[in-house]
Amino acid sequence: MRHPQGRARRAGAALAAALTWAGLLAGAAGCSSDGTHGLGIDHVLGGRPAAPEDVIRISPDDGTRAVRPDKPLMVRVPSGRLESVSVVRSQDAQDSPVPGHIAGGGTIWRPDDPKLALAAKYTVDAVAVDGTGHRSARHTTFTTLVPDERFIGYVTPENRATVGTGMIVSLAFSRDIEDRAAVERAIQVTARPAVEIRPHWFGKNRLDFRPENYWQPGTVVTVGLNLRDVQGAPGVYGLQSKTFTFTVGRSQVSLVDAAAHTMEVRRDGELLATVPITAGAPEHTTYNGKMVVMEMHDVTRMNSRTVGFGGEYDIPDVPHALKLTDSGTFLHGNYWAPDAPGRVNVSHGCVGLLDVKGGSSDTPAGWFYDRSLIGDVIEVVNSKDKMVAPDNGLGGWNMGWKEWKAGGAVK
Repeated sequence: MRHPQGRARRAGAALAAALTWAGLLAGAAGCSSDGTHGLGIDHVLGGRPAAPEDVIRISPDDGTRAVRPDKPLMVRVPSGRLESVSVVRSQDAQDSPVPGHIAGGGTIWRPDDPKLALAAKYTVDAVAVDGTGHRSARHTTFTTLVPDERFIGYVTPENRATVGTGMIVSLAFSRDIEDRAAVERAIQVTARPAVEIRPHWFGKNRLDFRPENYWQPGTVVTVGLNLRDVQGAPGVYGLQSKTFTFTVGRSQVSLVDAAAHTMEVRRDGELLATVPITAGAPEHTTYNGKMVVMEMHDVTRMNSRTVGFGGEYDIPDVPHALKLTDSGTFLHGNYWAPDAPGRVNVSHGCVGLLDVKGGSSDTPAGWFYDRSLIGDVIEVVNSKDKMVAPDNGLGGWNMGWKEWKAGGAVK
């Protein structure tokens, strides 16, 4: 049985200790921060701890706005070591962890990718341990620059398209590109089965990709646009970050002989048909060379004023029209000169196939249209005109492989 006096003595000692601490705390609370009226709590507890910003230093500073993408993100401690660092990027309503690593014996953390994203918020949480084992934590945020100027690339062909073997991947940029190498590095074009694919710049706002020869049927091509935050010109940054694919269908290459007034259509190397055509008249000859089907229209309007021929024609219902060049060359149905195909060249530079008003699948033009894909190749020979320019439509096949490769910006 415990002695009641022992319990009383222990209770009294505990009460005295509590009163002692209460007195010290009360005295500290009643003192000024400079200690002129007695000892402060920091003295009682062994000294004021360092502020978190002194123990853990984070750059950019907490609350900074409009941080430029080349500003380094860094977490460091003058002494001790970093125990953990967590950085999250919030962009387009999505949160993503920012990979990084601690180095320098535990004194510094840097991101694996030193470049900051534009128009994003960064949140940094760091924990450090000093030489005595005390842990400190710091939480900061900053936001990056929202640029006034952006650029995008308009891509041909479309996502998930099935195209002919002559398709060239072409990007038309909304702004002139000054740093072409940076933009080129941010675009990846790959194929399965693998084949070498090289880029070629046409001026400052167009970048095309192709292999040495036409694609093999069945090839799946993947285009990765990693243009977001890439600086294409001073103060002008890319906006896109996406990947898309297209599939190469069967091979169809058609040979137009402007002198013989015929077109040989070959499917997978075999002759499918020989079709009568009419090409450009002597005063408006058709380009020679390889042209790729860029667009297909069941019916379209053709007005000579849009291609520099004044008021010579305006046909509101041209059937079965396949666009071949940016300058206005088409292969299309012709119902207004039914005696011309196979006999005489009467067009303003286009290739015409016999058709009827309104179009019909039973005509040569309708038959060919129904068997065509965007990306098919149509080559013109024996015309008294120059070779079509490589940048006129998807005419890059008219350039040799060595010259094509020389047009890349990354050396």
